[in-house]
Amino acid sequence: MGPVRIALAAAAVVAVAVTACSGPATATRSQVPAPPATYYLALGDSLSQGVQPDAAGNSVETGQGYPDQLYALLRPSQPTLRLVKLGCPGETTATMIHGGICRYPAGSQLAAAVAFLTAHRGHVRLVTIDIGANDPEDCGNWASLRTIMYCVGTNFPDAVSNLDAILARMRAAAGSGVRMVGMSYYLPSLAQWRNGLPGQAVAWLSEKLAVSYNDLLDNAYAKSDVRVANVFGAFQTSDFSGQVAVPGVGTVPRNVALICQWTWECASAPRGPNQHANQAGYGVIARAFLSAGS
Repeated sequence: MGPVRIALAAAAVVAVAVTACSGPATATRSQVPAPPATYYLALGDSLSQGVQPDAAGNSVETGQGYPDQLYALLRPSQPTLRLVKLGCPGETTATMIHGGICRYPAGSQLAAAVAFLTAHRGHVRLVTIDIGANDPEDCGNWASLRTIMYCVGTNFPDAVSNLDAILARMRAAAGSGVRMVGMSYYLPSLAQWRNGLPGQAVAWLSEKLAVSYNDLLDNAYAKSDVRVANVFGAFQTSDFSGQVAVPGVGTVPRNVALICQWTWECASAPRGPNQHANQAGYGVIARAFLSAGS
């Protein structure tokens, strides 16, 4: 065999060897399955959908809510995590169980949540829930002693009983190993402080009632092994001390200043007054959830 033929033959052998080696390696790479998706399920009322007032004063869902911001904080360390939001603006503990405000194929937000948790059992990493803020909504600004007594004696216990039922069904569907985090609530009615002595009395009394209500919610969460994001504390709701200058508002106690800073309650029309958190406020709530869940 001449030199040319020997070279050609050698080249052919090398080519076959390279093809033989590279073929299976390529096939092996293509067969590596992608990691399965994991899920963060966000449940609740308008806060879970990031509701804020638009320029016309209409309350609309946004992508700036606490689940969106919490998801952004979690995603870098959990690249397979997916956010699923099932919350319903205006939801109460009763409508979460029975439906009636938002439409769900399963009939209610709770049924939809249970269906999702069951279908994705073993792949749900986090469930957050905020529910109960709309249950005492009929209390309004606590205009009369009779209204206050009705709220404390009827609305509060009913909400806690419903929350017990919600959490029991969710825990059964999710399993004991799934991290679940609820939240306590901030208090928009602190903004009433700006309205002179009558408003200050409303703010003071509302804070006392909010402490009791949040304690009831916290106890319900604890019974189902659900952690609690201390949003009430993050907003320093009980801190009437100090005098903080707030532009456009004046000098007010610290808790009132934070309500004005982190919600739309002190905003001028048409966006205000609106009890929903603004983007910064939702960020505070997200970090409270992060702290509770870690």
